[in-house]
Amino acid sequence: MRFLKRRQHIARRNLELCFPNLSKEEREKLLVENFESLGMGLLETGMAWFWSDNRIKKWCKVDNLEIMSRIRANGKGVLLVGVHFLTLELGGRIYGMYNPGVGVYRPHNNKLMDWVQVRGRSRSNKYFIDRNDIKGMIRELRKGEILWYAPDHDYGPRNSVFAPFFAVPQAATTIGTSILMRQADPVILPFTPKRHADGSGYTVLVTEPPTGFPMDDSTAAATFMNKVVEKEILKAPELYMWLHRRFKTRPAGEISLY
Repeated sequence: MRFLKRRQHIARRNLELCFPNLSKEEREKLLVENFESLGMGLLETGMAWFWSDNRIKKWCKVDNLEIMSRIRANGKGVLLVGVHFLTLELGGRIYGMYNPGVGVYRPHNNKLMDWVQVRGRSRSNKYFIDRNDIKGMIRELRKGEILWYAPDHDYGPRNSVFAPFFAVPQAATTIGTSILMRQADPVILPFTPKRHADGSGYTVLVTEPPTGFPMDDSTAAATFMNKVVEKEILKAPELYMWLHRRFKTRPAGEISLY
């Protein structure tokens, strides 16, 4: 319970910071929905890692599959932007069944758990790259691979710049996207795994690639990507991982937002 209370505080604070124009009642409603989704997300991880393809297909679908087909016909690599939704594991499994790619992940400290998560995530994808292996990511994108990538968390001050995120004017944002774009010139393709409100299943929402990425300015690039992430989050805000300390890294001299 202590863990949940701490995470509840973090999630509530994130919602206050990101959506100051919502009433307190509206934010509390969103918070309750978010923690309900957290419990469901644990079950959905099991579905993603252990269900058969046929069983997954009975419950899930992907919108706009033709977008990926069109991109792949040009031979370019694809930066598949999947932000940290609580349905993320299931979304990766669903989309990978139609377009398997390469995942970026943080190896688990426990070797057994690392084996379990890699095995589960590999059910419909090719293989995985350590999130610190930027050269490996560039190599795969240059080969024309689909690379699953999540640029939405606060990964600390190293290799980050401050850029606006929702109503927070300075949020530490990775410059990794900028490096990948400059070195490999992939197509950015956002996707959102959304749970149906009536409990009838899941749809992976895929939208047209955003254009106009600022190649020569890391801060402008981070701002651009945060806007892409915001747009995806607003499709299902109750499913986003608000319990992460998204604003833990502050500019020098600023106090903690938590």
